[in-house]
Order: sequence, then structure tokens, then C-alpha cells
Amino acid sequence: MKTIRAIVVDDEPLARDLLRTMLAAEPDMEIVGEYGNGEDAVNAILEDTPDLVFLDVQMPELDGFGVINAVGIERMPVVVFVTAFDQYALQAFDAHALDYLLKPFDEERLQRTLRRVRERLQKSPLGQVSQRMLALLEQLDTRNRYVERLVIRQEGRATFLPVRDIDWIEADGKQICVHAGAARHVLREGMSRVEAQLDPAEFLRIHRSTIVRIDRIREIQPWFQGDYVVIMRDGTQLTSSRGYRDRLKDLLAR
Repeated sequence: MKTIRAIVVDDEPLARDLLRTMLAAEPDMEIVGEYGNGEDAVNAILEDTPDLVFLDVQMPELDGFGVINAVGIERMPVVVFVTAFDQYALQAFDAHALDYLLKPFDEERLQRTLRRVRERLQKSPLGQVSQRMLALLEQLDTRNRYVERLVIRQEGRATFLPVRDIDWIEADGKQICVHAGAARHVLREGMSRVEAQLDPAEFLRIHRSTIVRIDRIREIQPWFQGDYVVIMRDGTQLTSSRGYRDRLKDLLAR
């Protein structure tokens, strides 16, 4: 019998205790970690690569969906969502999630979930699980989901940079550099993907290689052929490009 390595992520200690107690009777289930917040869960998933995550959806700071986005769908293990969502959201879970546990759940419901987990781990490629999870996120993504923090991965660890600390972002080959005060963080993401995660009311792309935080702009000066020079509070000078000049014009017109 193959052991299933699982972690439990829930901000409620009693909920973690209950699930741990219920799983203790399962000979093929090993709880390798318990976490009360999304940040710790992200690092545990990246470092320990468990087979299964029982993931609370509604947590403060970084919720269950934030954990998935931070880890990356392609690197997520099998997920069983633990949720108190309303009926509309449950329809999406029924259609796309491997399974979910609706609080409060009983032993019978947990056993049905575990049967599905075992079958999936035995038969289904990870890619199919990832596609189902992606479909679920798209189905539930009816709220404003601009991130409050960027995930910086380095040497198998993840740190979290609040977007409020970001001054500007520049492309650097196949990675981007995030400037936050005197600090410079390297992020292996594309500019367009990062731009999509940032609130356009707070950030502005002025060049295919440059995104700036609007409230860090000190001055905007006209430049050649209708372009602009954007001067940041720290004196950094950044040049706009033709394809993004209309965005700066709109900002100046506000």
C-alpha cells in the first residue's frame, strides 16, 4: 500500500485537529505538516512536495486560491478544498474540483473524498488535475483578484513582497526585476502575466519592459516624438514607448 503524504492547511486550529484525528485511522495516510496560514503552506508545498493538500479556501491574508496561484497550478499536488462557500460556488466545485469538504463534514463524507483521492492518484496524470483546477479558478473568479503580494521564489523557498512596497518593475531577459526601495528582487515571470495580477488603478505599464507604481511617480516630462520621461520619487528616469503613450496621456488627463 502506497503511503499518501498529505498536509492540512486551515487557519482554525480546531478544524486542523478534527481532520488530523479523522485521518489517523487511515493506514495509507500520513500527515506530514499542518499550517495555519497560506504563506507557510506555499513554502511547505514547494519544499516537501506532498501528494495531497487539504486546503481551506477562506483564510485571511493569503486564501486557498492565493496559495494555488503562488505555488503555480503545474506544481500543485492533488487538492481537496475545505470550504464554507455558498451554493453557487459549490456548483463550480462539483463540476471542476477533484473534491471538497463542506464544513461541517462527517466521517462518511470524508470517506467518499478519500476514495476519490486514491483513485485519482492511481489513475490520473497530474496534468488532468491541473486542468480541472484551472477551470475551477476561472469559474469562481468573479471577484477582483488583483494580488496584494508577489511571490519571490529563491533556492526552494518563497518570500512574499507586498505590492504596496513596489516602486517599479523592469524586464531583464527572461526574468523581471522588481524594485522596492533599495531592494531589487528577481522574479521568473513574464511582464504580461505580472501586469495582469496588478491593480491598474495603482500600476501603469509605460513600456513593454517597464511597469511603474503610479503614486511613486514624481514628474512626467515630454520627450521626443510624443514619448515621455517618467521620473520616480527616487530620481530614477524611465522612458515610455509609443505603444503605451496613450496610457500616460490618460493619466495626465485625470
